[in-house]
Amino acid sequence: MQGLPAALIVLSAAISICAQNQSGAKHNSRPQQGGDASSIGATAKTERVKYTYEFSQPKFYIKHIVIEHDQNGRGTVTFERLDGDTPISEPIEFSSDALARINASWQALQFLDTETNYQSNKQFPHLGTMRIGMERGERKRVAEFNWTNNSDASKLVTEYRKAADQAILVFDIAIARENQPLNAPKLMELFESLLKRDGLSDPRQLLKLLHDMSTDEHIPLIARNHALRLIKQIEK
Repeated sequence: MQGLPAALIVLSAAISICAQNQSGAKHNSRPQQGGDASSIGATAKTERVKYTYEFSQPKFYIKHIVIEHDQNGRGTVTFERLDGDTPISEPIEFSSDALARINASWQALQFLDTETNYQSNKQFPHLGTMRIGMERGERKRVAEFNWTNNSDASKLVTEYRKAADQAILVFDIAIARENQPLNAPKLMELFESLLKRDGLSDPRQLLKLLHDMSTDEHIPLIARNHALRLIKQIEK
C-alpha cells in the first residue's frame, strides 16, 4: 500500500543533537539553486500562485513545519521544536530538479479542479497531520490527511518533508559551526544517514556548505573529514 513514510526517523535522530538555544540564531547561508522548472501551466507565468505544506504532531521533537513557496520554488520554511519557545523561519529555494518533481505531483492531482479526499480509510494520527494547499487568484483549496493511498499526494508530501529535513539540517549545522562545534560530528552522521536513505531534497545544493565545513578549523577534524567523504558520495 502506498502511503506516507511510517516513521520520521530524522526527528528522533535530531533529539540528541539539537538542544541548542534557538534565540538570536542567524539565518544560515545555504547554497542556492534557482528553480525555473515550474510547469503548472501558462497561467503560472502571469498569475501568482502560492503553495503550502504543513505538518503537525505536538508530541514530535519537530512538532510543526510550514513550507510556503511560489511557482519559482522560492519561499520560507518555518519549524517549531518541542522544547522551543518560538518558531524558526528560514528562506528556502528548491532546486530545479526538486521543483520539477513537486510540480509534477501538483499537476497530477489537478488540485484546484477537484475535491478529492486524500485521506485513506486507515487513520494514523500518531504519525502527524499533513495539509497541502494551493492558491491562485481567487481560487484556494487546502486538503488534510494523516495517511493516503493516493500516490501523487504521497509523493508530494514526501518531497516537502525532504525539503524541510534538509533545511533543518542546514540550520543546525550553522548553529553548530557558530556556537556548538562539538555537535558537528553527530550532524555529519545525521547528514550521511539522510543521504543514504534518499531523505534530502537535493544534496547537490549542500556541496558548497560541505566544502566550507571541510576547511573550517572551528569544528573537530573528524567532522571536516566526514564532510569530505560526503562530498565524494554526492559527486559520484
